[in-house]
Amino acid sequence: MSWTSALPYEWQIGWRYTRAGRAGRRNGFISFISFVSVIGIALGVMALIVVLSVMNGFQKEVRDRMLSAIAHVEILQPQGGALPDWQAVAAKAKEDPAVVAAAPFIAVQSLLARGEDMRGAIVRGVLPAAESQITDLASKLQSDGTFAQLQPGAWRIVLGAELARALGVKVGDPVTLIAPGGQVTPAGVVPRLKQFTVAGVFNVGHYEYDSALALIHLDDAAKLYRTDGPTGVQLKLADVQKAREVGWRLADTLGPEVRVRDWTRTNAAWYDAVQIEKRMMFIILTLIVAVAAFNLVSTLVMTVTDKRADIAILRTIGASPRSVMGIFVVQGATAGVIGTLTGVGLGLLIAFNIGVIVPAIEHTLGVAFLPSSVYLINRMPSDPQMADILPIALISLVLAFLATLYPSWRASRVNPAEALRYE
Repeated sequence: MSWTSALPYEWQIGWRYTRAGRAGRRNGFISFISFVSVIGIALGVMALIVVLSVMNGFQKEVRDRMLSAIAHVEILQPQGGALPDWQAVAAKAKEDPAVVAAAPFIAVQSLLARGEDMRGAIVRGVLPAAESQITDLASKLQSDGTFAQLQPGAWRIVLGAELARALGVKVGDPVTLIAPGGQVTPAGVVPRLKQFTVAGVFNVGHYEYDSALALIHLDDAAKLYRTDGPTGVQLKLADVQKAREVGWRLADTLGPEVRVRDWTRTNAAWYDAVQIEKRMMFIILTLIVAVAAFNLVSTLVMTVTDKRADIAILRTIGASPRSVMGIFVVQGATAGVIGTLTGVGLGLLIAFNIGVIVPAIEHTLGVAFLPSSVYLINRMPSDPQMADILPIALISLVLAFLATLYPSWRASRVNPAEALRYE
């Protein structure tokens, strides 16, 4: 006694039609088309999972490198300038359970010069001990002793690796910082210049920050830029993914006296571009699944044509049109479920092992998909997420079910007398 014998007869007959043609020649072509439809759905679902997992992996890799140099949330003065009573602002922000640490900072766009070479940079004034609790970069500079050299009045600076390379400087070399604005003298407006000594060089693996970020002590920054204190407070969160949500909550808590900006808005162009690319890729690859799913239409139409006599016999012994329709819905839905589950399984297998599969392909073909001389990331990252996989599976199942409706309705409309006339 098989496991299908306990099911309603619509399920039993639908399952039998799904397997029809494997042993004989009469329905062999229909069975082959059904098999191709299942394989098409499986490959489409697999491709969608693998591509989105790789995109998530790249997004996570770039995001982690970015957030190793910047804070998750920044609290600023809306009109610019120093933030009044930053200690009170930081203390109130830390009352939020999502906030792990807070530190003051001053950030100003300036020019750095060495001889004839001149580069623009974001100069960030920080308190080394507090800053080391905010970013991984600061924590590394604190542990290797670089931050120990940033003492008030010592006028030392830490540069990104690409910025140092562009200026042609190394640790111990002098570099001139040119502050914006200037000071008015009888001879006219003279730019404010200050010579710093390079105390260290960092490399976070993100070009934007390696080429345009410089760190100095907070007190030196306040004197050079003539601010009365820090221009903002940086926050580190327990969950970086909730930065936007926490940012809105802090904005309501702290009121209009301050401006709250999370990392997704600080890097809005990159963040929005990644979201749009991922959304478009999802739509494009879903069309592949849709094409494979609607191959079931042709399979079921041919099955209905081939089984007209069977349908007529079922109708004559009392089967209702609804039951006949259910038989072919079961047949198509079974193919959709098998294809979807197979695709999800293969997709997850590849996504979780892409770090092994891609190097094996590179070794076999003798090529490098991500050469380290060109890309900062020399391996193929992958990050499968349930938020992607579940919608993919549901969409595939829905498309397969929709593809069964018209052929099943056609089957339910078969006239028994007309179908049996030539039998």
